Amino acid sequence: MNKYQSQAVAVIVPSWNSLALLPRCLGSLSNQGAEVELLVVDNGSSDGSLEYLERGGVPHLSLPRNIGFAAAVNLGVRRTISPSALVLNADTMLEPGCIGILLDALRADPSLAGVQPRIVQLETAAELGTGDPFSSVDSAPLYSAGQALSADGRALEQGAGQAQSSRWMVRREVFGVCGAACLLRRDLFSQLGGYDESYFAFYEDVDLNVRSRIAGRRFEYIPEAAVWHVGNASWQAGFRHPAAENARLVARNRLATQIKFMPLTSLPRITAVEVGSLLRAARERRFLPTLRGKLSALAWLPHLLHERRRLRSSGDLRKARRWLGCVEWRGTSD
Repeated sequence: MNKYQSQAVAVIVPSWNSLALLPRCLGSLSNQGAEVELLVVDNGSSDGSLEYLERGGVPHLSLPRNIGFAAAVNLGVRRTISPSALVLNADTMLEPGCIGILLDALRADPSLAGVQPRIVQLETAAELGTGDPFSSVDSAPLYSAGQALSADGRALEQGAGQAQSSRWMVRREVFGVCGAACLLRRDLFSQLGGYDESYFAFYEDVDLNVRSRIAGRRFEYIPEAAVWHVGNASWQAGFRHPAAENARLVARNRLATQIKFMPLTSLPRITAVEVGSLLRAARERRFLPTLRGKLSALAWLPHLLHERRRLRSSGDLRKARRWLGCVEWRGTSD
């Protein structure tokens, strides 16, 4: 009999220069109501993270360079054996029992591809330090109550920045799950290939949600399970110009995802939105990286059109498109 039984969960933590974040994140994996098969995938850190993992005997995989969030998660899933995988950012902290609640929900409904906890916002990475700055998980502003799609195919984290109330404590089906913290079935990696590694980072979760929907899979938001999240903390530590890299990758990957599945009738709307995003980028002094991102997506066009044809032949694009504009709880767009 394998060491890890069917109730175990692989926890995959991609880490890049996250030494200040890892102790709190990994420490929160106790008292989770499920057996944890942990693997930290270190993306070529240079801040002492690897030495910390080695000293603590933390199961990890050391990479010589940063291969990106998407590839690191896929690699971590391949190196583990549990039937489901919790994808977890290093700048998160789980409330007790979170994993067990998510696992129960996933096992109760075989049609679910994945589930997401209620993700609440921490303002700074320092709040994941050695102190105890937390008040109540129920009083923090929301970061995500599941992903939605705007009418033009942009991703929205539902409820982002909003105060919590009883409306956020209802289980419901959502378009997709946020990659900061989500429990996914292993077959999303074995059958759908997991995250698209060409994305490197940003929008890889949206893309996987789209492909899963096309294949006829479903997702749910499970508010009883809660996770704290800073947002882009490792990203801020790793790049010399993180805002520029963020703008470039989001612009590229968002357009790539839209090309894969959006109806041609949406082209005028998407064009207007993209022109508007360039104007906004100019005001916010990130015009050039945003433009480079959009142009690099167009350079992918032959590959993306091939992927669009492949998705159409293997599933029903309408199953993803039916979620366009279904935003019950307004949040921030990417």
